[in-house]
Amino acid sequence: MPVDTIHALQAGQRGPAQGTADAGTGTLLVAGATGMLGQELVRRLAGRHRFDHTRVLVREPIREGLSGVETVLTPDAPIDEWPLVEADTAVVLFEPPRLYYDRERALWTPTPQQLPALARWLRASGVESLAVVQPHAQGRLPEALKRGLASLDEQAVVAEGFERVILVRTAQKPAKVRQTNPAERLAAWMLSITRFMVPSSEQPVRASKVAELVDVALRLAPPGARVMAPEMVWRASQGDVREVIEAWLAGSP
Repeated sequence: MPVDTIHALQAGQRGPAQGTADAGTGTLLVAGATGMLGQELVRRLAGRHRFDHTRVLVREPIREGLSGVETVLTPDAPIDEWPLVEADTAVVLFEPPRLYYDRERALWTPTPQQLPALARWLRASGVESLAVVQPHAQGRLPEALKRGLASLDEQAVVAEGFERVILVRTAQKPAKVRQTNPAERLAAWMLSITRFMVPSSEQPVRASKVAELVDVALRLAPPGARVMAPEMVWRASQGDVREVIEAWLAGSP
């Protein structure tokens, strides 16, 4: 049975695995630890002790005594006015909380419009490595924007001066819309055929694979800004993630 992110954080109570080469590498800060992807990332990065400390942004106090993991309460104020929080690496996600997981509502999740301000705050807090997972409607992103900066907000993030920035573009599942009118239901059924026109390389990828991809990319990426297109995310999910990431970083098609 799946567990919520708060339960995933409890993996931090277990000691690091013996012989883990990547254990203890600074402080990680997670913004948007909600949804299936947030759960998988916390489980992978915090539960396996990839970092000395993990901090998770929350909007309500959470009473959890976790070894190596702490929550940071976000003030009811603009992000630019938040007190700084020491961190070396940050992961930003935009997946909304799952309403049937009550405690996920206590976790803070940014909106896309908050990304520039959040990036400024993270950089001022000492973050050097930033990974941003950007969900988008499958098959809707113009080809020219898949591998480059798609907006002024993304350009502003890169301009903040992080040592490395990784923008991951991963396709999200279409939202389910409940139609009450019979005519609307018929139209929706007729248009549903378009989902078969989306290439498999732009289909949503399992959250566990995206989490693994982000983990490996943070470990291997040299300084600089890089954008991972949906096709690359899909390709990595089909085989050896490390091998695909190494080829991507080397510039192989």
